[in-house]
Amino acid sequence: MEIEEIGKILTAKFGKAVGQIESSLWQVETEQFRLLVVLSEDQSWLRLLLPIAPVQEVQLILQQLLEANFDQTQETRYGIHQNVVWGIFQHSRDTLTEADFNRAIFGVISLQEAGFSAYYNQLIENRMIEIIQVAKQQGQSMETTLQNLERFYAEGVMGDLSNSPEDRERTLTAWRYQLERLWLEVE
Repeated sequence: MEIEEIGKILTAKFGKAVGQIESSLWQVETEQFRLLVVLSEDQSWLRLLLPIAPVQEVQLILQQLLEANFDQTQETRYGIHQNVVWGIFQHSRDTLTEADFNRAIFGVISLQEAGFSAYYNQLIENRMIEIIQVAKQQGQSMETTLQNLERFYAEGVMGDLSNSPEDRERTLTAWRYQLERLWLEVE
């Protein structure tokens, strides 16, 4: 892909939201995202970067993000730089096609739009499975396990003591649902 094509493709796709900051740096600024297109110093590599979230928000799911890089995100990747989680794509500029470029733009935007809720849900499910396994090893019933979860929440071991009563009830309802859903499946 020629350097001149990059700006033309971005402008065709995003219009006035595109700005060329330097000869090898473009920015697409919309209400939903800020996409950076950067060329390496020797202009042989193109990189797309899209900030998604502060790294503090994803500390608990870093392993899931790395696993997603391995088998779900295809050509795009999650990365961390300067305490920010980014959607990233990089490719040799010489062999990059317009179709690849458009697919990569869609890919990093999709990472941002998808958010992290699926990863957190998986983490919660995994933790609930661990809780059920321990409870069953101790001979507890589902009801006793739920009472323990409620006690742990009330003591601040699980959950935030500053949550409102509505938040507490929502959390306990979610735990109850997961516990009932998984209890018979877990050995």
